[in-house]
Amino acid sequence: MSDKTERSSDLSGKDAWPGEYSGTEEVPMVDWPRLFRDRIARRAQQSDRYRWIALSTVLVGLFSSGITITILGNSLPVIAKDIGTTPSIATWILTGQLLTFAVLMPLMGKLGDTHGHRKVYLIGFAVFVAMSIPTALAPNIGWLMVFRVLGAAGGAATSPTSMAIVMHAFPEEDRVKALGWWQLVGAGAPVIGLAAGGPIVESIGWRWIFVGQGAISILALLGAAAILRETPARSSGRFDVAGSATLATGVVSLLLGMQLLQQFGITALSLALLVLAPIVLYGFVQIEARAVAPLLPLRFFRARNFTASLIAQFGANFAYMGSFIITPLLVQQRFGYSQSASAAAMALRPLTFSLVAPFAGYIAVKRGDRLMSTFGTTCIALGMLAFAVAAQQDLIAFVFVGLIGAGIGMGIASPSMISAVGNTVEANELGVANAAQSMMGQLGVVVGMGVLSTVQSTGTGGGPFAVAYCCGLALALVAIVASSVIRNTLVSTRVDTQ
Repeated sequence: MSDKTERSSDLSGKDAWPGEYSGTEEVPMVDWPRLFRDRIARRAQQSDRYRWIALSTVLVGLFSSGITITILGNSLPVIAKDIGTTPSIATWILTGQLLTFAVLMPLMGKLGDTHGHRKVYLIGFAVFVAMSIPTALAPNIGWLMVFRVLGAAGGAATSPTSMAIVMHAFPEEDRVKALGWWQLVGAGAPVIGLAAGGPIVESIGWRWIFVGQGAISILALLGAAAILRETPARSSGRFDVAGSATLATGVVSLLLGMQLLQQFGITALSLALLVLAPIVLYGFVQIEARAVAPLLPLRFFRARNFTASLIAQFGANFAYMGSFIITPLLVQQRFGYSQSASAAAMALRPLTFSLVAPFAGYIAVKRGDRLMSTFGTTCIALGMLAFAVAAQQDLIAFVFVGLIGAGIGMGIASPSMISAVGNTVEANELGVANAAQSMMGQLGVVVGMGVLSTVQSTGTGGGPFAVAYCCGLALALVAIVASSVIRNTLVSTRVDTQ
């Protein structure tokens, strides 16, 4: 072997034998972490099972972001006492997150479509992770709200983009299977959080739930950065500032008005916000009709599956979460359950939801989105009817029938309703389409909780509860009608983008 092949050069240009080091050479270094990451990325992205690997990666992130939802809600009195505020003020921690999600999700979905969903997902998730430790260290209610809102801003980026990543990875005919597993984790994480979070809060304090969330989220972020492929990006050239501003104003007015109505009853401010919301949203529609690069293309609504699915999701979430907020009060006030016992009973519904959803996704491939959506929303409606009977007749068994019926119904309907929207639009518009349905579902949640809790609070006894559940039943019937017009044929539901 020649000297040239055996020798290396130092910085001065002089030759040195291999293994010799005089202090002036540049020692070759191997970036082992990067090589290891690149090897994992290559093997995952080139694998025939990449779609399932990508789904699993995204679901870890979904689990880490969703596990604290129920813990935070149930721990508000403890948090309020620890940081020196009242429980009513502490509820605005959740309200701030909700408003941030509703305002930013359409924007983040659009950014994912134009700049790549992986990029937006990783940036958003990094922001979410970065806010976990400051949340755990927040000294007062003001800083706690700031950190939770900033974290929610990152979460608003991950929600539509992660779903778009999954839909890009899966062919249209299999997306509903993936969404079944999505619903398993999305509904199951809060249940696990509720079961594990109670002992953690009681033994070592509420701050540690965010430390644990941060640790899990870091692993999820590193896995996503190494494994996920970038989705095709589409440069739009323009940004719909007027549409974004009017949509944000309209949605915030509606959600904030409902929140104030639920918390303080009918006031001048809540009524003003609720009147302002439809006016501003009408202005949003007019702006989008003339926009060159609209935030939410109105042509989406010409597709039956898009419009029908959004209406069905609004009605289903109205009934499902509206009843969820008042049923603990029913079992405590009418049947004498303790707070812990009622919390355990309420876990039956999301647990049923999460267990049913994966199987529903596989069945939907053979039976179609219309049948599954209609059957699922019918189960939700029967659950509302069971709740109304339980309240009116003082029959505790019907409460459990309602919990199981609503959980099964949502688990069956949700994957198909989401899939119907995803299969309606072009691949480069999945982000904004997913954001639209997430926002519509969120609106259903907030309006349902506000309406049913307001109706229930009008009096004592089982009557107001029964009337509230009947309101949920009415919107569940709307969801049934909307689901019944969803088409199963993938080709016929495609939005014309020409």
